Amino acid sequence: MAARSPLTGLDHAVAHLLDRQGAAVLSGDRAGYLDTVDTTDPADAAHHRRVFANLRRLPLAEWSHRVLTVRRTGARRAEAVAELRHRLGGYDHGPRTSLERLPLTWDDGRWRLAAKAPGIPRQLWEQGQMRLTRGRHSLVLTVGRPADERAALAREADLAVPRVAAAWPGPWTRRVVVLGPASLPNAAELLDGSPARYLGIAAVTSSEPRAAGPADRVVVNPEAYGTLDATGRQTVMTHETAHVATRAATTEHTPTWLSEGLADWIAHRGRTPDIRHAAPHLRAAALAGRLPERLPTDADFAFDGDPALLARAYEAGWLACRWTAERWGEARLARFYRAAGRPGPGALDRAARDVLGVDEREFTAHWRRWTARRLAD
Repeated sequence: MAARSPLTGLDHAVAHLLDRQGAAVLSGDRAGYLDTVDTTDPADAAHHRRVFANLRRLPLAEWSHRVLTVRRTGARRAEAVAELRHRLGGYDHGPRTSLERLPLTWDDGRWRLAAKAPGIPRQLWEQGQMRLTRGRHSLVLTVGRPADERAALAREADLAVPRVAAAWPGPWTRRVVVLGPASLPNAAELLDGSPARYLGIAAVTSSEPRAAGPADRVVVNPEAYGTLDATGRQTVMTHETAHVATRAATTEHTPTWLSEGLADWIAHRGRTPDIRHAAPHLRAAALAGRLPERLPTDADFAFDGDPALLARAYEAGWLACRWTAERWGEARLARFYRAAGRPGPGALDRAARDVLGVDEREFTAHWRRWTARRLAD
């Protein structure tokens, strides 16, 4: 019997292929997994074996693909776009979703998954031999990082989790998953962006803000994170862990200044850095009589924008949250954060009125006066 044409039922064939591979991943069936991939080239075969070994190290509770599109790219080649859903048992509330570009080859009468070509973003487990380090409150996954760095990331994450838990009363797993790729370009792949966008950014929380079950990852940029001293690394890790903790309360209505400001406030909580030194860009603006009339917009937080504007935006958000905690208390700051993320027009104004007893205009004016006074002291 002749092999079925690769043009017939292509979408169905790819969906079936991915279902078979998913079952092999979850059951630990190495032979079954390798039967779904193209191992014609020895280098590709070694890559696929390494990917399977990496996946077996993960505490996977869920792993599946949903095919979105399939298109032919050659006589015996195709590419699928599929949604990958995976959940790490004990760490994720719900499955994490990501879009995958999956190259395919037609071989021996059926389709098989090929190794991704340069330019197609890869998951961490596709970037090289992956190491897994378990901390008390953390799971650190790294590629190409030495043992001392892996241990340090776990220690920093383990310190961050209880610090965040003490400041944020909301429900969360009280665990954090940290991804440590080998380089900035590898980190950019995980964040689906260009390396230039994250140049100088020590870490980013890769997240799904409106997901029903948040499954965030803290992605470390080794080139920037490695330049920080111990205090700087701990501050960054605590800041990113705060984003993980607050994700369920963070929506499209939450202003970025409040999200970033709260994370910075949590990261600095328990320490009393001199505001004049901790907010140098905003202080320079204040001393020059150019203190912003408003709180930062979301656009002010663009990584690829003006670095000074970005620094001022972070400083302003932090000081707004610090001022709120000092004036109304930490519990009301948390309530204000949740209220600001609720749907409906004028969410921030409504949150300020309901929780703090002032409207948005009064909130901003009071913050500006407090900031000007503290930066000038």
